[in-house]
Amino acid sequence: MHSILVIGAGKIGSTIADMLHETGDYRVTVADSSAEALEAVAKDGVKTVQLDFSDAVALQNALKGHYAVLSAAPYHLTGHVAKAARLTGVNYFDLTEDVATTRMVKELADGAETAFIPQCGLAPGFISIVAHDIASRFDKLDTVRLRVGALPQYPSNALSYNLTWSTDGVINEYIERCEAVVDGTLREVPAMEELEEFSLDGTRYEAFNTSGGLGTLCETLQGKVRNLNYKTIRYPGHCALMRVLLNDLQLRNRREVLKDILENAVPATMQDMVIVFVTVTGERAGRFVQETYARSIYGQNVAGTQRTAIQVTTAAGICAMLDLLVAGQLPKQGFVRQEEIDLDTFLANRFGRVYAGERLDKGHEPAVKNIRLDAVA
Repeated sequence: MHSILVIGAGKIGSTIADMLHETGDYRVTVADSSAEALEAVAKDGVKTVQLDFSDAVALQNALKGHYAVLSAAPYHLTGHVAKAARLTGVNYFDLTEDVATTRMVKELADGAETAFIPQCGLAPGFISIVAHDIASRFDKLDTVRLRVGALPQYPSNALSYNLTWSTDGVINEYIERCEAVVDGTLREVPAMEELEEFSLDGTRYEAFNTSGGLGTLCETLQGKVRNLNYKTIRYPGHCALMRVLLNDLQLRNRREVLKDILENAVPATMQDMVIVFVTVTGERAGRFVQETYARSIYGQNVAGTQRTAIQVTTAAGICAMLDLLVAGQLPKQGFVRQEEIDLDTFLANRFGRVYAGERLDKGHEPAVKNIRLDAVA
C-alpha cells in the first residue's frame, strides 16, 4: 500500500482524499494550514497534519516517507511543494494551470530519480490527452482547438457564472498571458481576447483566451501544427463584464480586491457542469477533414458526499495519473507530460472512467452526456 500526501484540504484536495481512500489501496494523509479545513476532511483511515506550506523544512519533513505528494494547493504555493518533492525524492503531482510554475517544475525534474507530473486536472490535463489522441490520427495537422468550461447549470446573475473552484485560479487564468501556436509560430497572446461564440445542443456559449489550459501541448506539437489554442467556455456576456472589472476598473492590478468582490458577490453552486470540446482539422488519407470530441460532465457522489462536476473531474484526473504511475504505465523518472498517456488507457483507469460516464458510486444515472455542435461563429 502506497503512502500519499495530499497538499490542501479544500474542495479539490478533500475530493482527492476521498477518492483515494475509498479504493483501499492508498494510505492518505492530508496537509493544510487551516485546522478547520482539516477537521472537515478528517475521517477513519485518513490522517491530517497542520502545515505551513511556506516553511521549507516542515514541508520536507511532512513529505518524507511518502510515495507521492499530490498538490491541490493554490498555484502560488505549488513551487514550494515541488522543491520539497525534489529534495526528499518523492513522486510529484499537481493541478496547476500557472505557466511559470510548470516551467519551474520542469527544471526541478531534470535529472530527478522520481516522476514530476504537473497539470493533472481537467485543463490543463485531460483536455491535452484528448487533443493529442485525436491529433495523432491525422497525417498532417492544420488547427487544434481546445475549449473547456466549468459552468452553472442554471445561470441567474449578470456574469452568468457561479464559483465552483479556486477563485485565485480563475483570476490568474483571466490575467496571465496565454501560450498558442499561430501560423506555425509559438506565441504568447493576451487573456480575455479572441472572443468567439458557438452552440452546443441548442445552447449559446462564448469562449475566449485564458492562460495555462494547453499545458505542455504547445511544446509537444510545435512544428507539427499550424494553429493551436485554448479558450475557456462561458455563457454569452461574461467576457465583456469581466473586461470591465479587469481593465476599466483596473482590478487586474488588485487581485485581492477582485477576489474579495467575487467571493462576496458571486454565489457558489453545487449544480454545475463541465464541458469538454476539442476540434482538430487536417489531412487524413489525402483529404482535409475535421474530428470533434464533445462531452458534458456532471457532479456525482464521492464517498457519501455530493461533489460538483469540476471537483470530480479535477480530482479524477490527478488520481488517475497516480494510479497509472503505480501501475508502471507512465515514466518513473523526470518530467512527464499529460499527453504521454493515450486516451484509451486513461479512460480505462478506475478514476479516468469518470470522463467516460461511469459513476464512482456505481449508480445508474449517467454523469456524462454526449453533446451536439450546432454552429460556430
